[in-house]
Amino acid sequence: MAVWFGNAILSRYRTKDTETSEDLGIIQTATLTLLALIIGFTFSMAIDRHDQRELLEESEANAIGTEYLRADLLPPKLATSTQDLLKQYLDQRILFYSRHSQDKAQEIQQKTDAIQQKLWNDMLLIARANQSPTITLVVSGMNDVFNSQGYVQAAWWNRIPNTAWALMTAIAICANILVGFGARNFKKNVALFMIFPFVIAVSFFLIADIDSPKGGVIRIEARNLITLKNALNPQKIQSSSQGTN
Repeated sequence: MAVWFGNAILSRYRTKDTETSEDLGIIQTATLTLLALIIGFTFSMAIDRHDQRELLEESEANAIGTEYLRADLLPPKLATSTQDLLKQYLDQRILFYSRHSQDKAQEIQQKTDAIQQKLWNDMLLIARANQSPTITLVVSGMNDVFNSQGYVQAAWWNRIPNTAWALMTAIAICANILVGFGARNFKKNVALFMIFPFVIAVSFFLIADIDSPKGGVIRIEARNLITLKNALNPQKIQSSSQGTN
């Protein structure tokens, strides 16, 4: 639409003056350069956020796995219940990374919070009764598990600001208007002049896809969490494989 507007409407006011043509070329070059810089900068922001989310998913899996092992330092009954709760917690964290509705996301968050509360209540009881270095180590590990979940949630909320999208869109529209305004054989080469807005649109969709953790094609997957779950449930894996055979 911007290319068409620049050619069909604004080109009526275009002059054949050589100096005007040179000025138009300078403005087009400057605008396109600025658009390229903005797109490149925004793409870099999206990639950095994507990489950060992947690292935090790995850190969360490590925190849960470490605390699962440290739970063996607790009294036998409490160790078993803590490890069972950690497995339930791990299942909810895996579901967090899957694609689902808003209602399902709230349900997962509520279950996660409830399991966290149970785990922390158990830690409080044993910590108040026994303040040994070993128990302190287990409590510290549980705190790392909760912190890692908070870091992941904060990273998923950390998206490209709407103001950046608005600025990039405004510059893209201006650039396309200038392309249409400077086109002299637009009707004969419509497909050729559509390449530029098409490339811009693809760039926008790619940035938006990378910046969206759950939506689109490029998503953050709970690979490390799933690997940890398989490691904590070797018997289930063996039984399922035997059943398949």
